[in-house]
Amino acid sequence: MKNKIVLLTLVVLIGLAGCEYSEFEENYTDPSKVSETSVEKQFTGFMIANREYVLPSYWNYFVVLRITLNRYTQAIGWVNEENQYVPGSAAINDRWNNYYQFLAQYRELEKVYADLSDQNKQDYRVFMITAATYLYDHTQKVVDLHGAIPFSDAGMLSTNGGDYSESYPVYDEPEAIYTKMLDDLAGFADELRTMEINPGILTGFESQDLINRGDIDMWLKYINSLRIRMLTRVSDVPAFSDRAVSEINTILSNPANYPIVTTNDENISFRIHEPGTLIGATSFQSGLEDWDGNVAGKALLDHMLNNDDPRLTYVFEPGEEAEGEFLTLDPLLSSSVQTELIGTNTMAIYNRTTLSRNQYFPGMLINASQVHFMAAEYYLEAGQDAQAQQHYEMGIEESIHYYEMLRNMSNNLISPEPVPVTEAAIESYLADEDVSWDAAAGASEKMKLIAEQKWLHFNVVQPNENWAELRRIEMLDLEFWEDQSNQQSLPPNRWIYPGSEQTYNTENYQQVQPNDNLTRTIFWDN
Repeated sequence: MKNKIVLLTLVVLIGLAGCEYSEFEENYTDPSKVSETSVEKQFTGFMIANREYVLPSYWNYFVVLRITLNRYTQAIGWVNEENQYVPGSAAINDRWNNYYQFLAQYRELEKVYADLSDQNKQDYRVFMITAATYLYDHTQKVVDLHGAIPFSDAGMLSTNGGDYSESYPVYDEPEAIYTKMLDDLAGFADELRTMEINPGILTGFESQDLINRGDIDMWLKYINSLRIRMLTRVSDVPAFSDRAVSEINTILSNPANYPIVTTNDENISFRIHEPGTLIGATSFQSGLEDWDGNVAGKALLDHMLNNDDPRLTYVFEPGEEAEGEFLTLDPLLSSSVQTELIGTNTMAIYNRTTLSRNQYFPGMLINASQVHFMAAEYYLEAGQDAQAQQHYEMGIEESIHYYEMLRNMSNNLISPEPVPVTEAAIESYLADEDVSWDAAAGASEKMKLIAEQKWLHFNVVQPNENWAELRRIEMLDLEFWEDQSNQQSLPPNRWIYPGSEQTYNTENYQQVQPNDNLTRTIFWDN
């Protein structure tokens, strides 16, 4: 890891039982001063350990996403420059270190749980199932960035009694990590559904759970929706394809036992209940807007403009000097011309009221639209066209209402008033030649429609999902300026490992070093 601190297991003591969100900061104890913890407190400490990569934060959006994923998907427009397709070390290092601090928190939770009596283990099992679910959600993201990562042996310094020599973690192959996560989540779906939870334990769980506030039905929807996401990601891999078809079918055909997220009311997210708690009130604003990181991507905005997309005025706004016109930045222009255009303040930008200055903007984990689009893909591949169309159109409708919902929850009014969404506008959009399911000629064109709608829906809000699906499906035909000065002339296929791995985890890193380059594809990227 970056240094031995990253390998340390961090223990966070947070007295949250009965606390309000406004009390987070005063209750967040310095990990270096903690001497004891409990399942409940460690559970919440684990949940907030990676909050800056869930809730929109300055560091993630400005340092990491602005120069990597948001460019690779053309969710944004930017000024071309040499070396722009090589992820920066600051982005890679911080994302990596944050994940392993987060994983170390989980290992400490496992350690505390292991010391319980058998009866207490049974009582507290709900904490372990839900914690593992949250861990696997974010582990998938890191695997999808790098491929093989240290996992099964990582974050174990405290468990190993402080023995550094036993705590340098080996790299797990990504296929093995996916298999482990899918096996566990399938078991969780049945175990949690049939579990009888001690009422007293449930009360504590409701207080400590920052995601679903102790709602078991919502956790079941999270688990099963996450399973579909992982299964869809590996559905074209021969070793996983049969499993993906079988398990997705089991989930979709049996909603009583395997509920999923189907409406925006059921979205799984890390919510802000009071501005200024957990993440600074202006963190998203500076993260997305600084250095013109919120300039609209031309292809994405043009798609919305050309097809009268009802989301247009909720997702974007005209540049301040554009006199109400949505102007886009061509990614193939020279850097000097692009710089001049951006300097005129006429380029369209992401809607500040809906997104970057919305102090209630949630940290999105799973939402209805992405689940519907995954279901549409499954049914299309299964030859069930009517069901595929139903989920495709429901995904679009939920996406439209999702951005309408985000705008309505905002406490900021800087952006122009959006065009009200009407049923007629939605119906007209669904009938548009470039959007209509019925107008598409064959399965390939319909798959491209699904890919486009995922891309439109994810944009800068779910950048990890956006880049993963763009690489997996490869149907958007985006044009990029080629950097002739660098061997990496176009966007990469993966991120390399941080340099700290070569320095501090040398022996294990040597096993993956031959594949540590930007052109190597992730195993599901065919």
